[in-house]
Amino acid sequence: MAGKLRQRVRQWWPRLRRPLTLAFFALVLWLLVSQAMTVEWAEVGAAMRALSGATLALAMALVVASYLVYSTYDLLGRALTGHDLPATKVLSVSFVSYAFNLNFGALVGGMAFRFRLYSRLGLSAAVISRVLAMSVATNWLGYVFLAGALLLGGVVTLPESWVGAGLLRAVGGVLLLVFVAYMVLTWLARIDEISVRELRMPLPSRSMALLQAGLSTLNWMLMGAIMFLLLPEHEAVTYPVVLGALLLAAIAGVISHVPAGLGVLEAVFVAVLGNLVPRGELLAGVLAYRALYYLVPLLIAAVVFAVTEVAARRRGDADTRAGRTQPGSVDV
Repeated sequence: MAGKLRQRVRQWWPRLRRPLTLAFFALVLWLLVSQAMTVEWAEVGAAMRALSGATLALAMALVVASYLVYSTYDLLGRALTGHDLPATKVLSVSFVSYAFNLNFGALVGGMAFRFRLYSRLGLSAAVISRVLAMSVATNWLGYVFLAGALLLGGVVTLPESWVGAGLLRAVGGVLLLVFVAYMVLTWLARIDEISVRELRMPLPSRSMALLQAGLSTLNWMLMGAIMFLLLPEHEAVTYPVVLGALLLAAIAGVISHVPAGLGVLEAVFVAVLGNLVPRGELLAGVLAYRALYYLVPLLIAAVVFAVTEVAARRRGDADTRAGRTQPGSVDV
């Protein structure tokens, strides 16, 4: 009986997934529009204009530092897989992919976007998959550590009508267990690789696992510092609370599949801090964060990607005219 039920679910799920996804997007859109109509946008604009040049410059410096730290995740993947692409190319691919995926997510193919860039540089699909797996694992390793600690400690809460404090603490405990399980696996397991479906990834060494945790934790803390710097000064707006709200918004954006977490980021911060600070000033800080962390890097990444595509086409045309069949590498 259970087997027949699972078979029917597999048959019907592909047909139901698209309408359910569209319905979810429609619900999110309705919530965003209804919330936007209650905002005093003139107050938000005035608060954004009040941000000092020094504050914006420091925040931008932290953005650069965060993107640089994130881009090193692929260097860990290079060390793990042993491919020989120069570090500058690896950092460039990672930066461009991160900026596009952060803003568009599944709209640009997610992982397929990075596959395109790396394949132009001559890496095989198997190697790219392992680099991607390493990058994803690194990114979320620091997340589960920080989010687990902050949620379990009750540092950040949501309205009871959303999620109860007890449930948040339970989620925090589960996240910390995931972190501990990964670290124990890398320290005690007597296997050379782990497999998830068809993907096989060499198991990191003890030192590399610690490096993964350290880099990822640093990156998420840098992101929290950027947001904290841009939000209004208030005794309730502490760094741990801001970091916790950012971590909640990150996972909410992943679950909702809304590109760039548009509206989700703002909604979570309003839920966490909206009753403690003026909403206009709060949204001004969040929107400034979105501009600096999402849009500015996206513009730079778009230029880099466009240059890469033009160079690839020119190299392909040159190879064709010369009668060569093997494409050369392209600087990214």
